[in-house]
Amino acid sequence: MTTENNKLRPHQWVELHADYLYTYTIGRIGDEEQAKDLVQETFLAALEKSDKFEGKSSERTWLTAILRNKIVDVYRKRSGVINADINKAEQEQAHFFNSDDGHWNSEHAPQEFGIDHDPIVNKEFNQILQKCMQKLPALWMSVFTMKHMDDETTEIICAELKLTTANFWVIIHRTKLNLRACLQKNWI
Repeated sequence: MTTENNKLRPHQWVELHADYLYTYTIGRIGDEEQAKDLVQETFLAALEKSDKFEGKSSERTWLTAILRNKIVDVYRKRSGVINADINKAEQEQAHFFNSDDGHWNSEHAPQEFGIDHDPIVNKEFNQILQKCMQKLPALWMSVFTMKHMDDETTEIICAELKLTTANFWVIIHRTKLNLRACLQKNWI
């Protein structure tokens, strides 16, 4: 049963929720057009499933859950074409690491960098981080986003993206290394 506070108001969705849903999506997908499309698809799916809304959560929470499922579908589609991306990324980063032990070569070793608590500096940092994330192979970005932005468990990520635990940890490790290198190059 829906309560008065948790009642669907589809005629107000764009006004009340579109900006929030778009921001949520762009941070996870990194593609403006696709983010807009996913928000629209979310509204359409919600209209089609409005009879299933029980009012146990807020309207925004319900819409976000629908959107999250759509984002995971995008991650799955992207993960189907990632082998070429992974091979390309591994070739591009090979000169950063010692092939014997996998550690950084001294000329490419990470340097310390600080993050200021100034909101303007943080905004600039976040913009650079988003650009660095967009350079990642699609699967790597999906895994990193689900783990560090959505706080999903390793088990859920592996199940949804059909990864082994070993593959997951390799992807997380390589993603962090790539992001750090990109941030050092573009932020410091």
